[in-house]
Amino acid sequence: MSKAAFKEHCWGLAFVSPPFIGFCVFMAFPIVFAFVASLTKWNGMNNMMDNFVGLENYIKLLGDEKFWKVLLNTVIYMIGIPIGMILALIIAVGMNRKIKGIKVLRTLYYVPVVSSLVAVAILWMWVFNYDYGLLNSIIEAITGNHGPNWLGDEVWVKVSMIIFMVWKGLGGSIILYLAGLQSIPRDYYEAAKIDGANGLKLFRYITMPLVSPVTFYLLITGLIGGFQVFVEVLVMVPNGGLNYSAATVVFYLYDKAFGNNQMGYGSAMAFILAIFIFIITAINFKAQDKWVKTIE
Repeated sequence: MSKAAFKEHCWGLAFVSPPFIGFCVFMAFPIVFAFVASLTKWNGMNNMMDNFVGLENYIKLLGDEKFWKVLLNTVIYMIGIPIGMILALIIAVGMNRKIKGIKVLRTLYYVPVVSSLVAVAILWMWVFNYDYGLLNSIIEAITGNHGPNWLGDEVWVKVSMIIFMVWKGLGGSIILYLAGLQSIPRDYYEAAKIDGANGLKLFRYITMPLVSPVTFYLLITGLIGGFQVFVEVLVMVPNGGLNYSAATVVFYLYDKAFGNNQMGYGSAMAFILAIFIFIITAINFKAQDKWVKTIE
């Protein structure tokens, strides 16, 4: 290697090293450490390697009824993913027009995305309050009957969490769909109209296929984020709800690891969760060629 090539090689390593070091310190090392911890009965204070138990935590986890319950809760919350995408696409189509005040409207829809999750969760606790909440006040004013116990009932608490999560993520999905809509060439629509296509056919055969990359992105990020729901439950239903009906996998993980000092068991749960996320993400990437279209 010549002197100039060696110098260039050194500069290349210098520029690559910060993100590489950051990955090793903040990603690779914690992952390896957590895996080792998952093979022990470490409580955060005792010597980890003196309490090595092998796969005992994983075997115990597979027989843990509460774990499967919170996993089911987490999956139920993901009903909000398609609901949010459908609403976002419909609203984005409406916003993709040159009308007065549209920029202000776009900003208002995006405000929840940049708002503090804890702050808006506290706000929605008031909205869902059984005695004097805004939602029950509206229901009582319209129907004359008192509304349900949104956060205190095993069924309605799931509905409440889905409503809140759809509302919180709607603005981000709208912006992405709006960007996707504005990237579609107008020639496609004009050619289809000449062939006699109406509004519904334009939406079905042009709009939906050509925004499918955005839909795929939202689906992947929504599934990954859905498996990691935590703050919403911790703030709005601190005890996990009646009979743990609102708890998610990450909430249960947190409760075991930091509430009961079962760090090893919590680490095993984290790895099982990571496997679920990896499998579902891999399946979606494998299937994307069948329905994701790009503009050529």
